[in-house]
Amino acid sequence: MNPSTMRPFPISVVAMGPGSQGDEAPDYLPMPKGMETFSAPSLPYDAPPDIVVRAERLLRFFVDGAAEVGFAGGAKLDLLGLDAPVREVINQSMGFGEVSAFTAAPEHWRVQETAFAGLWRVLKVADDGAMLVDRLETGVVPAVLIDAMLATTTDDLPAPDYPAGTMNAPALVEELRLQAAAWQPGSAAHIINLTLLPVSDADLDTLYNWLGHREVSILSRGYGNCRITSTRLKNVWWVQYFNSMDTLILNSIEVIGMPEVALASDEDFSDSIERLREYLAMMADPL
Repeated sequence: MNPSTMRPFPISVVAMGPGSQGDEAPDYLPMPKGMETFSAPSLPYDAPPDIVVRAERLLRFFVDGAAEVGFAGGAKLDLLGLDAPVREVINQSMGFGEVSAFTAAPEHWRVQETAFAGLWRVLKVADDGAMLVDRLETGVVPAVLIDAMLATTTDDLPAPDYPAGTMNAPALVEELRLQAAAWQPGSAAHIINLTLLPVSDADLDTLYNWLGHREVSILSRGYGNCRITSTRLKNVWWVQYFNSMDTLILNSIEVIGMPEVALASDEDFSDSIERLREYLAMMADPL
């Protein structure tokens, strides 16, 4: 693709690294502090009225369709072909929510929850940076994240070698292999809280090296900072909570299709539909 046709990336996505081993917390960018609460995006007062009208009509069409099909319906609004000024007003109007994510393989997806929980901005980027997909969609979490996890994991991992100093790693490895093989959609999460277990540095090193940090990375800032990373084993995730000083305070492994902390709820969706309609009413009022 000619570089002159490449589209600018329309939203910010928090970058997250693969993390480090042992006692050190994974090496991520500095995180926002404190609990996130809902704050309506700023109204686009500086945009030309005709651009605001077009953006408001598109968003109203989207929210009406989302309300009609319901939370499980997966309403979508394609933004890729819109004029840049209209896209900019939509960017400003939707704002930023608690959850952001990206996939490194097999395709490059970028996901940002909007200020309206359960409404997501979903983008696909080519290797050369060109924008291939840009859309709004509704749901508990965009399916592209789960699809990427399933495409980059395996049903089983052979047990690793256990170095000197390991205590509980062999038992934890076998527990994870068993639970991952048995887990089915709809089943409750199986959670191993490493913070509360007697584990040695060698145990943690063994688990980190065996499971790894893989291609799906998610950040949730709802209650503190929670970082979620897929592993090499299907439906197995690192779920790690950090305090306001960015110190790891809870280190866990979850066997689940997608950890609950990353999901929007039916209540979120209902509130978001109401809030977005109120926002659009204010957006249209000066016009």
